Amino acid sequence: MASSRNRRPGFSRRAQYGLFIGYVIALSGAVVGAVLLAISIFNPPAFSAFRSGMAEVTAPVSGVLGSVVGGVVAVPMGIGDYIAVGGENKRLRKQLADANALLMRARSLSYDNRRLKRLLQIREGSADPVAVARLVNSSASSTRRYATLNAGSRQNVQVGQPVSGPDGLIGRVMETGPDTARILLLADPESIVPVRRTRDGLPAIAAGRGDGSVEIRSVGLVNAPFRAGDVFVTSGTGGIFAPGIPVAKAVSTARDVALARTYAQPETLDYALVQKAFIDVPAPAPAADRIP
Repeated sequence: MASSRNRRPGFSRRAQYGLFIGYVIALSGAVVGAVLLAISIFNPPAFSAFRSGMAEVTAPVSGVLGSVVGGVVAVPMGIGDYIAVGGENKRLRKQLADANALLMRARSLSYDNRRLKRLLQIREGSADPVAVARLVNSSASSTRRYATLNAGSRQNVQVGQPVSGPDGLIGRVMETGPDTARILLLADPESIVPVRRTRDGLPAIAAGRGDGSVEIRSVGLVNAPFRAGDVFVTSGTGGIFAPGIPVAKAVSTARDVALARTYAQPETLDYALVQKAFIDVPAPAPAADRIP
């Protein structure tokens, strides 16, 4: 016998039971919610105690579910981190290889530098101090620039020794007495000091102008550019001044010759340091040892 066309699947007993149970659950939830709402309004302490008890009961389940969810979320993050670590490892390996290459080159340059210094017998370090003395006076208005130092031959001050202040080079000893010495200042027209530019090592000469300033003149280069703000220090050439002592700072932009201002201002100084010459000049041989 053929089934009736008006029969619907929803009239099955299983579907009816499912629908009934759904209604019961929904009605029970509504009743429980209404009861909890009434308790929270009319008896807050009891509702708080109930809420605490439910929290104690559901806390372990929530912790387990949180751990499971965290583990599931961590899987794609771990995969992404693994991929990122691979790229970072590759980059660090390349950086390490480049650093090793630079290290080997630096070691080679250091070895060559030490070998060349031994061949050229270059001295390093600053000259030994001789005396610290007071600057008695200085000629600030004359075209010749001298200063008087309150120390002389009794304090082992000798002609040719460099004199420095806290800010840089002042000049060199020209004459000595028992307890005084005459200093030729950097600004004197007769003063010439070998210097180099700090930013690129360009060799130059600092020559006095007689007006309190100096000129920076290029050495060995034609049309050497000088910029305002260039700093010049002693180069050590000539053996009198130790290398690295601040001398002057350029105040103008020019080529070949630039105006500069000395770092040390003798008229504002109270004390100065006298040092030995950077390279000691050997004493002449006695007459008896000379070949006739």
